[in-house]
Amino acid sequence: MAVAIGLSTPAFAADPPDATLGAIADAVDPRALHATIEKLVGFGTRHTLSDTKSDTRGIGAARRWTQARFEAISRECGGCLEIVTPSQHVMGKRVPDGVDIVDVVAIQRGTSDPERVVAITGHIDSRVTDVMDAAHDAPGADDDGSGTAAVIESARVLSRHRFAATIVYGVLSGEEQGLYGGKVLADYAKSRGWKVEADLNNDIVGNSHGQDGVNDNGVIRVFSEGTKALETPEQAGKRRYNGGELDSPSRNLARFVAGLADRHLVNLRVNMVYRTDRYGRGGDQVPFLEAGFPALRFTEPHEDYRNEHQDLRTENGVRFGDTIDRVDFDYLAQVTRLNAITLAALANAPAPVRGVTIGGAVTTDTVMTWTPQPGVAAYRVWWRDTTAPQWQRSRTFAANVDPGHAVLRNIDLDDFFFGVSAISPDGWESPVSFPGDAGSF
Repeated sequence: MAVAIGLSTPAFAADPPDATLGAIADAVDPRALHATIEKLVGFGTRHTLSDTKSDTRGIGAARRWTQARFEAISRECGGCLEIVTPSQHVMGKRVPDGVDIVDVVAIQRGTSDPERVVAITGHIDSRVTDVMDAAHDAPGADDDGSGTAAVIESARVLSRHRFAATIVYGVLSGEEQGLYGGKVLADYAKSRGWKVEADLNNDIVGNSHGQDGVNDNGVIRVFSEGTKALETPEQAGKRRYNGGELDSPSRNLARFVAGLADRHLVNLRVNMVYRTDRYGRGGDQVPFLEAGFPALRFTEPHEDYRNEHQDLRTENGVRFGDTIDRVDFDYLAQVTRLNAITLAALANAPAPVRGVTIGGAVTTDTVMTWTPQPGVAAYRVWWRDTTAPQWQRSRTFAANVDPGHAVLRNIDLDDFFFGVSAISPDGWESPVSFPGDAGSF
C-alpha cells in the first residue's frame, strides 16, 4: 500500500515562493519591453502582406530584426539558443494571391529531457480596419507587439538559466490573416516529434485601461479549452458520463498558472476563463489545440476596441489606433513575469503524469493508478468538489512505495474530481493530470 507522506492545500499556492522563480520574476524589465515595442512600431506596418524586402518598413524587416534580437540574446548566453525560421506558403480568403508565412523561433534545449517542450508565442503581424490593407501604418503596439515583447523578454531572462525540458520562444506571422503562424509552428513541432506540454499564447496583453472605463492592472485573463479538440466520439461518451469537461490538460495548465500567480506575484491575479477564446475571436493557440497540444491564451481583462484593428484617426474627439502610448509597461511586465515563471516551473518539473486511472466504484475508497516515471520522488493525489474551480485537497505518496498506486481510504470517488501530479527530488511539481483520455497530456 502506498504511504501518504504529506498534506498540502490549496493547489500549488501553499508552499513558500521558490527563490529561483523569484529571481526570474525580478529580472523582467519594463524598459526592455518598451524598447521592443518601440522598435516594432517603428516598422510602420507589419501586415502579413506588407513589404518583405525593405530594411526599415514591413513584416520582413520586423522579422529580420526579431531574428537578430534572438541571436544577440544567444550570444549573451554562450550560444544557448538555436534560431529557426519555419515557413509555409499559404493561400486563403485573406491571402488570395498566396504568401510565405515565416515564424521566427528560438529554441533553448533542455538539459535532460530535450524532447519535452514548453512554448511561449505571440504574433508579430499587425493590421488596420481593412484586414487586406497592407499599405497604411498599423502600429500594432498592443495587438500584438505586447505579446511579441513578452516572448523576447522571456527569452532574455530565461536564457540565463538551464532547464530539464526545452523552452521554445515563438514570434509568429499571419495571425490576422487566418492563424497561420500558429499552424506553422505546430506543424514544425509535430514534424520533429516534440512532446509539447504547453503553449502560452500571449495576444493583447499590454493595456490596463478598458473601453468600459475600468482601469485594472491586477488581472490577466487565461482562456483554456474544455474538451479536447481531437476528442473521439467514444471518448466523448465516457467524459459525458464520468466528467472531465473541466479537466482537459489546458484547463489544468490554467490552474497551474493561477497557482503560480498567487504564490509568486504581487497584484496579479489570473481570471481563468473556461472557453478557448472570446466570442467571434481567435488566436494562435487554436492551431496548437487542433494539433493535440495543450495551449492557453493570455489576454488583458478590459480591452479597448478603439485601439484594436483600427485605422489611425480621430473622430468626434475620440482617438483610434493601436499606438505605443496606450501600453501600460508595468502591467505588461507583470504578465511577462507570469509567463516566465510558468515556463521555468514547467521546464524544471517532471512531465505530467501519464496513464492515470481511477477506481473504487461501490466501495468507500478511491483507488488511483498511473504509470511510474523515472526521476520522480513523489506523486501528489489531488481532489476537489465537482463544482470547485481549483484543486482543494491533496495527499503525497513516495514514488518508491507501491509505485503507481494510491488508495484514499473513506474518500468516495463519486463525490469529487481527482488527479495526480509528479514531484521531482528538488521539489518542482507538474500540472495535475485528470484520469482517462479527457485529462491526459
